[in-house]
Amino acid sequence: MSDEQLGPTETSDTCTDWPVELRGVTESVVATLGPNDLWNFAALGLHASDPDASADDTDSVTATTWGNTRTRRNFHRQGGGVVQFVTDPRDFVAAAMTITESESPVFDSADAWVEVEVSMVDSGEDGGTRWETWELTPVEAGITQTRPYTINRGFGAVIDATVAASRLDVPAFDTDELLSRLVYFAETVEKCGGPKEREAFARIDELTGWRERASERRNESF
Repeated sequence: MSDEQLGPTETSDTCTDWPVELRGVTESVVATLGPNDLWNFAALGLHASDPDASADDTDSVTATTWGNTRTRRNFHRQGGGVVQFVTDPRDFVAAAMTITESESPVFDSADAWVEVEVSMVDSGEDGGTRWETWELTPVEAGITQTRPYTINRGFGAVIDATVAASRLDVPAFDTDELLSRLVYFAETVEKCGGPKEREAFARIDELTGWRERASERRNESF
């Protein structure tokens, strides 16, 4: 990927491996090129291989798409995309919960990016929703920012809230439980988050109307 494609970020040091350490499930944003020649952004959980797995599987990284999403269709169409690791919760919410497209495949808030090739390795159906698991192979990667690592509970709550919010109205999930989780995440963001986290969570409120739904359900219980 050329520096021009990166957009207004610092020139990156490139390599051909994952630019960050992956463990467990790492939340990322992926950009895939659509038929309109724009990059579509979506949240993507990266599953690192089990460290106790066989030697052939220790470097494997997979991700699962659910439903007939733009990411799934573009993976089939293009055979790859650009995974990135963003530091702005507002960008993550935009990718996870809205249709966000751009001429550039990398958010300004990305500390690192990696162009990947994908191949489908498994598929099935769960609760009426088709899922497909993809193996991701890095082709070219870059680090655009290096900085001290900090932990903010508000940022983590925003990420978890996008998961809960995306499952509202999905029959396989209990709505009351999801709303309870969102109440907890909202309290965490208010107590521990900064302006960006609060703005990101306000966007979740706007997109889902979950607070009104939670209030209605509380009233129904009396």
